Amino acid sequence: MDDHVKIVEKWVHLYGDVLYNWAFHKTNSKEIAEDLVQETFIIALKKINQFENRSSPKTWLIAILNNKIIDHHRANYSTKFTSIEKNGITLTNTMFDNENFWLNELDEKIWNGNDKSSVERIESKLKECISNLPEKWNLAISYKYFSNQKTEVICQELGITTSNYWQIIHRAKLLLKKCVESK
Repeated sequence: MDDHVKIVEKWVHLYGDVLYNWAFHKTNSKEIAEDLVQETFIIALKKINQFENRSSPKTWLIAILNNKIIDHHRANYSTKFTSIEKNGITLTNTMFDNENFWLNELDEKIWNGNDKSSVERIESKLKECISNLPEKWNLAISYKYFSNQKTEVICQELGITTSNYWQIIHRAKLLLKKCVESK
């Protein structure tokens, strides 16, 4: 084990700055970048027996760091707190269940009778915007939000990786937001 510690210490000196710069570039936070790099070296020490020298230590460490960055962004994305005002009710992400669906008891309060035609217009425009997305993006959004499919199933169906899937979802949401706002 002492040999492993010495190897990782050497890597800290050789690659620490490169890893930190990459983490800072991806997070724009000194503290988060430092934490992610520290976690990277902890994982490297724990899994050093799995390092098979098929790549350089730097490449292996960057791969670990990239996974930590993705985990950080996913956690940050899923816990982000947002709110809007609708019919005198403040809507927040706490009004959704674990599957990102509205909690049923809020539907009537939020979308009361006067807004039915507005909701139908918005729904129509949203469907139009979704239909204008590139095919894979359209399918990814449809499977996720309308068919309630799990990420793994969607990725297999579309023949894409998980990271590609999250990128598609993010970009599709941005396009949908822009499209709906413009209509």
